[in-house]
Parts: sequence; structure tokens; C-alpha cells
Amino acid sequence: MVAQLILIVASCTKTTTVPIDNSPAITTTVSFSKDIQPILTKNCALSSCHGGSVSPNLSSATAYTALENSNLINTTTPANSGVYLWLTGKEAATMPLGAANNPSNVNALMLAWITQGAKNN
Repeated sequence: MVAQLILIVASCTKTTTVPIDNSPAITTTVSFSKDIQPILTKNCALSSCHGGSVSPNLSSATAYTALENSNLINTTTPANSGVYLWLTGKEAATMPLGAANNPSNVNALMLAWITQGAKNN
């Protein structure tokens, strides 16, 4: 009986991340390279911003390590992750700068990625 229970629990996978702040639910695995990095490249890793002149450097070669080393990811309490707080405007100015209302799908993707373990996938 115990062995069956362990087998059942071990084979379970999570496919839905519970939304916070009325963001849409993300029901698939979020990939850093396919989902998160393109957002960072387009909106953050600009030459005048987080492309080298402002820390952390979010260009494709360094973004994952920079987020991890800057303590901007909190997988224990994802909604308290620095990167999520900046995106949602709960930490000083909303990022990207000048974007008063970041699209909720960007926030939801970031939150889902962190909730799913913030893997470098």
C-alpha cells in the first residue's frame, strides 16, 4: 500500500500554476530560453538598460545567471521574487521603465516560471 502511494505521488506532475493578481493561469511548462529570455531581450536587455549598462545584465548570454546571482528569484515564495515585484510595480518603478501597465501575460509567465522552479531550460 505504501509503495503504491509513493509510486502515485512520484508520478504526479504539475501542469497548472495558480495565478496571483488576477493574471491568467499558465497551464504549460514555462521555458526560460523559449518564453522568458525573448521577453527580457525585447524589453529589458537594451543597451541603455539591462543590456550591460544597468545591473543585472539580462542579455541572452548572462540573463539566467544574473537573475540567479542577484537574488531576484525566490522559488519558495515566487510572488516575493524581486524580478516579479519589479515587473508588477510593487518594487519602485514598474519594469520595463515607462510601461505603466505591463501586460498580465508577461507577469503571469514570469510568475509561472519561478513557481515551476525557475529552471534554466
